[in-house]
Parts: sequence; structure tokens; C-alpha cells
Amino acid sequence: MMGNVAYLTLKHASTLAAVFVGLYAGLLGLFTTSFFQAHVVYLHKIQMTWFNDLDVPESFGFLRSQTTPFAIKSSAGGPLYAWHILPVELYRQHEAVLLAEPSGFASDITSRFAFKLLCDDPDVRLVIHMHGAAGTVGSGYRVPNYRALSAGQPMKIHVLTFDYRGFGRSPGTPSERGLCLDAILVVEWAMHVAGVPPSRILIFSQSLGTAVNLAVSEHFALQSPPIVFAGGILVASFLDVPTLVATYRVAGTIPIRSPLARFPLLFNYLSTFIKEKWLSKDRIAGYIRANEANKEKYQLTLIHAEDDYDIPSHHTEVVYWHAVNATMPRGITYEEFHEVRQHSRNDLGAAGSVMEWRTKNGLIREELLKTGLHDVIMGNPVITLAVMRILAAADPAFAIQ
Repeated sequence: MMGNVAYLTLKHASTLAAVFVGLYAGLLGLFTTSFFQAHVVYLHKIQMTWFNDLDVPESFGFLRSQTTPFAIKSSAGGPLYAWHILPVELYRQHEAVLLAEPSGFASDITSRFAFKLLCDDPDVRLVIHMHGAAGTVGSGYRVPNYRALSAGQPMKIHVLTFDYRGFGRSPGTPSERGLCLDAILVVEWAMHVAGVPPSRILIFSQSLGTAVNLAVSEHFALQSPPIVFAGGILVASFLDVPTLVATYRVAGTIPIRSPLARFPLLFNYLSTFIKEKWLSKDRIAGYIRANEANKEKYQLTLIHAEDDYDIPSHHTEVVYWHAVNATMPRGITYEEFHEVRQHSRNDLGAAGSVMEWRTKNGLIREELLKTGLHDVIMGNPVITLAVMRILAAADPAFAIQ
């Protein structure tokens, strides 16, 4: 009797194992297709705005007419859905005028008073926000993130955020090239339509957005003449998609490809099927080399929480090494840099650690926090301080306005 029970138990266990292996093999097979890869990398069909209307920003906690929904038109692709968000003190000073205007989507944003406030102030600063995978401009922790971005100077710091193609109300299908073109279009709109010079623009990004940020920043740094912004902030960056997929776990528990790491030939073979690699480690190096060669002033801040289970903080540590390596003609190995890091990093205890790397032209700062997860960190004071640190360094007078 006991033997039969053991046999049946073993049989059921073997069946379940076979089913699991079959499902896992099927998942890996799907991952070799471009269609499935796009949905895994971008998660653009997951909007996470529930039953709220993006054209009614008040339903996300904004004041009436504080946020203007509008579209940035493109001659090459479809329009990009965007929000222009006023800082709260500036809103307070002009509340009566703003309340008298219609709220909601602006077919012509240039006719709105909020746009006038952005264009007419020679001391205005603009944070262009590039969000991560999944969701829309109104999803999750992005709304408190916008508040944190402008909190340091609530009279002067405007926020411009947008949905890439295929996300939210921006039509199209996401791709690496497409998202880069979208972000370039938004930056050009800010410079040429809103009239904000690059020296007063800061590009903030999180997760997938960090890869977009680096691609766009490198693109403009390689122009003739080069265009360099006040600075850039990368929160929860990653080396590249192949490396990210190798370590990624759904909800922090279910691995996608990490079980294959013990089979290098199979692992490397499957990596050849990844179409869009988002090589952030190469782009950050290209961006810094261009600025060093052109003797352009630049600032980058990399922030990551050690308890981030979506993208391990080790990614930012290695991205940071690639950035530092690009500043040195002979380079520095990761092992050598690890030794430098041990002596140069400022331990802040429960708050984490900070390291700065300065050259004659630039400053690259790494902040590793003990806590903050992948998204919660975006509404924390560390973001406000990072914005103000960059803007004040770019123009010391700005900090005392």
C-alpha cells in the first residue's frame, strides 16, 4: 500500500515537473519572437491608470489647470500624448487666471496661459521626464515623482512628461528606434517650440527611460555643434536588455532566463534572438567621451535602491564604472575601479552611499540607497535634492532665487 502511494506521488511529481519544463520551454520559445519580446520589454499594453481619464489630470491629484494634456505632433509618426505640469507656487501666484481657463486636453497648447508661463520666464527650468516600461504618464508612482521633481524650486521648475508610441494615448508600436525618435522629438519641441535652451533643461529618467535618456543625450552630444543639457538623472538604470533579462524575475520571484545561466552555450544562443538590446553601457560611454573630447560641461546622477527586485542595483554600479572608464584615456578595469570605489565612496549608513567622479569637464555621481524599491524611490526627497544639486551646479544663482 505504501509503495503504491509513493509511486503515485512520484508519478504526479514527475508529471508536474514535465508540465513545468514544457511551459518554461514554451516561454523561452516565445521569447525568440519579436512580438513577444516587445510585450515583455515594454509592457505597453499594461496601462495601470485604471478608470481615470488622462485628459482629466485632476483625477490624479493635480489642481485644476495645473496640468495641461496636449499632443506633440510629428511629421514622421503619430502624435505623442504629453502633460505640461506647473510647479505649485507658480500655480498659486496665477491661480485666478488659470481657473478662468478651460481645463482638459489642449488642441493648441500655445494658447494656454500655462504655456505662456513656461515660455516667457527667462529663469524657468524644465525637467523632461522619460518614464519606464508599462503604464502611462499618470500611472503608479509617476505622479508623486512629478511633485518631487519641482519641489526644490516650486516657482521655477516645470515638468514635461509624455508617453512613447504604443503607450497610453500615443499611437503606434514601440521599438528601440521608435522610442528614441519620440524622445528626440519631445526635446526638440521643448527647445524650439517652448523656447527653453538646453542649459535650462534637465532630463530625468527611470528604468527603461534611463536607456532612452542615454540614447537621446548621446545623440545630441554628437551633433555639430554639440548640444548638452544642464544634466541628467538615471534612476534604476540597467546595462542592456540581454543582461537585464538574464537577472530579471517577475515580481521578484519568477525567473525568466536566469536558470539557463549554468548552460552558457544555450544561454548565449538564446541571447542572439534578442532584437532590441538597449546598450546603455555603450551609450553612456559614448556620451561622456563626446563631452570630454568637446570639452563640454556635463552632469550625470545615477540613483538606485539596493532593495530593488525588478532591476538589481548591481546594474547601476557597472553602468557607473562604464561612465568613469570613459573619462580615462587608458581606461580602468572593473577590478581596479572596485578598489577605488572602496576608498572613495561616502558611507551614509542607513541612507546608503554616495560616490562622485569629477573631471575638468564633468561630474558623475552615484547614489545607492538602502531602501526605495523600484518605484517608491521616485517620490522621495533624494529626487528633489538630485534635481536641485544639478540645477544649482549649472547655475549657482538659481539656488538662491
